Parts: sequence; structure tokens; C-alpha cells
Amino acid sequence: MKESASVRFLYGTLPGRLLLKLFTRPFISDLSAVFLSSRASRFIIPSFIRNNGIDMDRFAEPEGGFRSFNDFFTRPLKPENEPVATADFISPCDGLLTVKQIEEDSIIVAKNSRYSIKTLLEDEKLAKEFTGGTALIFRLTPSHYHRYCFCADGNITAKRRIDGILHCVRPVAVESTEVYTRNSREYIVIENERLGKIVQMEIGAMLVGRITNRPEAAPPNRAEAGTEKGNFEYGGSTIIVLLDHQVELSREIQDRPAIWGEIPVTVGEPVLSL
Repeated sequence: MKESASVRFLYGTLPGRLLLKLFTRPFISDLSAVFLSSRASRFIIPSFIRNNGIDMDRFAEPEGGFRSFNDFFTRPLKPENEPVATADFISPCDGLLTVKQIEEDSIIVAKNSRYSIKTLLEDEKLAKEFTGGTALIFRLTPSHYHRYCFCADGNITAKRRIDGILHCVRPVAVESTEVYTRNSREYIVIENERLGKIVQMEIGAMLVGRITNRPEAAPPNRAEAGTEKGNFEYGGSTIIVLLDHQVELSREIQDRPAIWGEIPVTVGEPVLSL
């Protein structure tokens, strides 16, 4: 994936890194969230739609328009476009997908990023259970739909939130910082009858700071594939799904043209060959 000049500046130069230290302070993220949730931010919306080529016919717009940029950014789909699970495992979001096998040393390499499963989960016992398994990394760009759903049915046996310093999740950032160990993240553990143990994790990026999961979206301690789980506020974000065994992508997904090594996927579509 080609990096923007601004990201290369922030992570590749001394002045950029000094600014990055400021940008990733919690109060900056909080101020950004306040502004982007205010009516004053609505002027950003038209140019954002135009610059990112967003097809608004897919989305439901409230009468009177969006109240703020974040109201637009977390926009819902029209009812006819909402995900319907037609397979045991579906894409939890719109995004760009990378699939990596989890090595015996529990290190995943994804788009020049190396991170420990143990550090990612902050749970050594759980990390060991995924040795020999598969990681599916769904990267959302700002232009993507930023609501997400459960990837599979099953009982939710664990939930965890990990606070962190927010950093950009783009590959160039990895050259200067352990990106995934510094991002805020939330995950659940799902027990699925056919697929075994699954971790679904949401990771916030720089200037996000808000991962909104809605516990009322599904019955207590139960995940239902296709049911909306939550949303990200503004920023590039990531969802990682861990499976405790090796899997293959469906033929249709494998044959799809990749973008800088990542495969475009749509929320709700089957992605595995089962």
C-alpha cells in the first residue's frame, strides 16, 4: 500500500515524530472527537464524500441531513443493504483483507507489521491456543463504512478492553513503533460449534479514540453473525479475527483483484472456504 506524504512525514522525520507525540496525546484525541461530533463539523461532509468517492445511495441519510461529521461517518446502511449471514463465517466489515498464518512463535507479519499475539491479546494462555491458527486482518480506510457486525454465531466466553496510546496503523508506522501494542483495542472470544474458538478484535487508530460496541446488539453472551456489533468514529481502523486452526479463503475471494496486496471485502459476505 502506498503511503501518503503526511504519514511518511509523521513517522519518517524528526519534526514529524515530535508532532506525532503531540497528536497522540489523549486530550488531542478528545478535542478532535468533540469537534467532529459538533454541528460545526458538517461542512467537511460534502468534500469528504467527493474526495473518497463514496456512493451515498448505499446509505440511509436522516431527514434534515447528518447532525455532524461523526454522525455521517458512522452512517447506517439502508435496510435492504444490511448484512445477512449466508455462511458460518462472514466479513465483519467493509475493508481490505490480509490473511496470515500464525507461526509457532506466535508472531504475525502483516503489511510490514510484526507483533506478538501474546502482546496483542495481553493473555499468554489465550495466545497459545491460536498457535497454528489463522489471522484475518481487515483494514478500514476513512472512506469505508465504519459499522461492523459479528463474524460468526456462538457463545461469547470472554470480553476485554485494553486502553492504549493511539497510533496510526499504516505500515510505515511500524518502522518506528510497535503499532498494535500501543493502540486501544477491544475483543471478544466466541465459541462456535463448527469453527471452534474465535477472537474478534477492534483496534482504534490515531484520532479515533472511540470504539463503540453495543452490548444490547445481541442476546447476553451470544454472538449472531450479521448482527451489528458496533462502530468506529473517524480514522483508519482495523478488525482482527483469530481462528484456532488454518483456513482458506473462498475461491471467489481468492480470485478477486488485490489492492497493494489487500483484498477488498464487503460486510456480511462469506470469505472462507468451508
